[in-house]
Amino acid sequence: MQINPFSRRTLCIALLCLLLALSQHVNAQTIKTKTAPLKKVTFIPQWVPQAQFAGYYVAQETGIYKEHGLDVEIISGGPQRSSSDYLKKQKADFASLWLVTGLNLCNQGVEVVNLAQIVQHSALMLVAKKSSGILKPSDMEGHKVGLWGSPFEIQPKIFFKQYNLSVKPLQQSYSINLFLRDGVAVTSAMWYNEYHTILNAGIDPDELTTFFYSDHGLNYPEDGIYVLKKTWQQKPTLCRAFVKASLKGWRRAFAEPELALDITMRNLKKEHVISNRVHQEWMLKRMRDIILPANGPKTIGHLNMEDFQRVAGDLKKNGLLKKAPNFKTFHQPPAGE
Repeated sequence: MQINPFSRRTLCIALLCLLLALSQHVNAQTIKTKTAPLKKVTFIPQWVPQAQFAGYYVAQETGIYKEHGLDVEIISGGPQRSSSDYLKKQKADFASLWLVTGLNLCNQGVEVVNLAQIVQHSALMLVAKKSSGILKPSDMEGHKVGLWGSPFEIQPKIFFKQYNLSVKPLQQSYSINLFLRDGVAVTSAMWYNEYHTILNAGIDPDELTTFFYSDHGLNYPEDGIYVLKKTWQQKPTLCRAFVKASLKGWRRAFAEPELALDITMRNLKKEHVISNRVHQEWMLKRMRDIILPANGPKTIGHLNMEDFQRVAGDLKKNGLLKKAPNFKTFHQPPAGE
């Protein structure tokens, strides 16, 4: 029996179409199987968007969190939204907190876990004008000193006690105008923020006396990633994924600073925060200095046991901590760093 060439061609085309359809169906099923839905989580830093948190915004906007299976919402922190309160009340899954804050939460009975200690070197400092005659700690005796509230007030109070100083503390706002107008002789500042603002006001570095607490035996590590202990126990894989992606975000921010600054400025604008790129660039550079200090480890995220013991010991000695948590359960070293 002879098959009509036209019918043979039609049959071949039909078979090819069938094979193509089957192939597309198999591929679709494979993709559907491999692509799991992203897990929604929330993260709150201590403050509004700025380069202090560039790594998290970079991880969010460049898709790093999505690569790790996460859909991350970053909640803007600040005076109206305390990151410690949001974590404690379970309004956020993850939070950026200072080590002293994490220890204080444990002291309150709120068990938290330090998943990654981001900042290794304290950036908190006191600044005075040399024209005021303040060149060393003892020169502060009797002077007005601008102080912020907790957790910023802990190191200065221990510092004053350490040097047996009697000063006149004044509540400091988030502006350094009082210092610029000589309303206080000494002001509190973060190296990556207010100190640069003072320089931008026209005061040269050699006109200032700076007191970094880290130079006076009070190096209290600041920003770290925290989670409630029960969340860590119930969702360790999720916690590790968030930390791994966040650290990758920080490394990319340092490797591509212009990208990090573009992303930071977009988020500042979105939250209607007034700042400028020059200031944010200074902040990003200083964040690298305190996250990856020259004399420190080249990894990001590990909490040094000596730092932990120093901070916990000082807090206990000054009646600010009843009992320190166990270091091995308090800090979970980031895997892969």
